[in-house]
Amino acid sequence: MNLKAERGAATRDRVLAIATRLFADLGYDGTSIETVLQESGLSRGALYHHYAGKDALFEAVLEATESAIGVKLMKAVRGIADPAEALRAGVLAWIRLAGDPVIQRIVLIDAPSVMGWERWRAMEERYSFGMLKAALQATGALPAAYLDLHAHMLLAAINESALLVARGGDHAAAEAAVEDFLRRLLRQD
Repeated sequence: MNLKAERGAATRDRVLAIATRLFADLGYDGTSIETVLQESGLSRGALYHHYAGKDALFEAVLEATESAIGVKLMKAVRGIADPAEALRAGVLAWIRLAGDPVIQRIVLIDAPSVMGWERWRAMEERYSFGMLKAALQATGALPAAYLDLHAHMLLAAINESALLVARGGDHAAAEAAVEDFLRRLLRQD
């Protein structure tokens, strides 16, 4: 990689880190391009060289966040041979990850409204929702015709559970209740 490309990549990484923090702390609506410029020290032209605008910057932040979540979920299920157990472990890992305020704000709260449901869901297909569908399919418990519907229903339950755990007072008790629910739902008790 040449020096110019390395600098460009370093600038993008720095802007992404700043924007991730700002979007998580202030939300999409509360984060302005001016604030990103101020914190990054970049000129407007330099920022727009890398990101076409606030929407493109948010999308890049979301993509990086989703990618990091995917890596963590894959680590959580690594070495688990039973598909149903891997599904349960992945779901529980997601519940715990969703307790992170950055993930809550960027992925669960702002992304659907900022990107629109269809674009957000298309990104989710490449990451956590796609992983969930693959895990459900691997269990062999569902006919192919129902896979997508069940994956959507399970994802809705998982995301709502994640928000309840994250916002509740007793995280350990809430996680145990969710784990019990998932075992029953996935017929693993």
